[in-house]
Amino acid sequence: MDPLILGALVAVATIAVLFSGVSVATGLLIVSGLFLVLFEGMWALELMPDKFFGKLNSFALLSIPMFIIMGSAISSTRAGADLYEALERWLTRVPGGLVMSNLGACALFSAMSGSSPATCAAIGKMGIPEMRKRGYPEEVAAGSIAAGGTLGILIPPSVTMIVYGIATETSIGRLFLAGVLPGLMLVGLFMVWSVYSTWRNTGLSVMSARSYSLREKLEILPRVIPFLLVIVGVLYAMYGGIATPSETAAVGALLCLLMAIVIYRMWSPKSLWVVLRDSTRESVMILFIIGAAGVFSYMLSSLFITQSIAMWISDLDVNRWVLLGAVNVFLLIAGFFLPPVAVILMAAPILLPIILAADFDPYWFAVILTINMEIGLISPPVGLNLYVISSIAPDIKLKTILKGSMPYVGCMVLAIVILCVFPGIATWLPDLVMGPVR
Repeated sequence: MDPLILGALVAVATIAVLFSGVSVATGLLIVSGLFLVLFEGMWALELMPDKFFGKLNSFALLSIPMFIIMGSAISSTRAGADLYEALERWLTRVPGGLVMSNLGACALFSAMSGSSPATCAAIGKMGIPEMRKRGYPEEVAAGSIAAGGTLGILIPPSVTMIVYGIATETSIGRLFLAGVLPGLMLVGLFMVWSVYSTWRNTGLSVMSARSYSLREKLEILPRVIPFLLVIVGVLYAMYGGIATPSETAAVGALLCLLMAIVIYRMWSPKSLWVVLRDSTRESVMILFIIGAAGVFSYMLSSLFITQSIAMWISDLDVNRWVLLGAVNVFLLIAGFFLPPVAVILMAAPILLPIILAADFDPYWFAVILTINMEIGLISPPVGLNLYVISSIAPDIKLKTILKGSMPYVGCMVLAIVILCVFPGIATWLPDLVMGPVR
């Protein structure tokens, strides 16, 4: 059978299995086993365990559970509330300052926790009621938190970037650096839109709020700054050549646990058990998907599907930007239905040779891919962040939340366009710190 036709059958079968309700990892194993048996015989099943565990035989994978523990420790405390309150006290007299405080808190908290739903819940529980009380439009209140929660998969340290690095065998440290400036650019775009939308609807009359004294502004900082220093310390250790990403993640996880115990008095063994239990559950889920994706990639390569798709696309006489546009549409659609980790593990090994053949930078492309995944987090039908916002603000209609999030999707699309015009936004910092890619 022609490999391209076989690839189409694999795609249809994968979509059908995943939509049946089974987990992503189980679905990938079912599809892989089915096609290997059909086209290579029962003996092919003997290789599946070897490919599954071989994909997990990487020291870099240790950073995933460590960063997850780090984020879980932060999410289990009042760090999100304190971070929000600190920014709110400093920006309260700035026109549109409250919505800027929420977006800044989302950016920082999502970077610390690495969890989009946790960010929406932690910042949204305080930010949304406060914005509504001061007269901010419901669309801005809900949409800004939903969009702000997505920033954690781009701003380092990012588990999504680690997964991309493992799937494509690219430098995790360089990927982290590539996400810094685009992440800050997205925060800026979100803030500009939020302030403009508030001004258009209310004339910024909502800016009048309580004034805080300098003492009140300073007294909240000791509870926030230590966590921010951990993030800075982790990145410094990584790029200063002091430790590997896995080692810095382990130190960061230990420090966050200790600070959660000391600053927020999380002494109870039960509380610590919840942190470790939830971290283990999420880590196993991600590692299970990584192992299953390794089997899935082996099946595609063994049946010559990956190579045929790459050859077919490379033979197309189309402009490379048209090709990139088609890739973005594919990623956008995939992100509507699947979590970012699954999309990256399934698509990155196939897309990377195409991107390299078209002379695009793989680290720049990682940023483009990640922003696409962010769009999926606030877009139906899955749109996880939309449902998190709906659960913490049930009196706001889902239609209103969706309406409020759509302009931020536009901001993300604009960010992709800007990155295409000025790719140096993603590549300048990695090249500066680590030198040009050879």
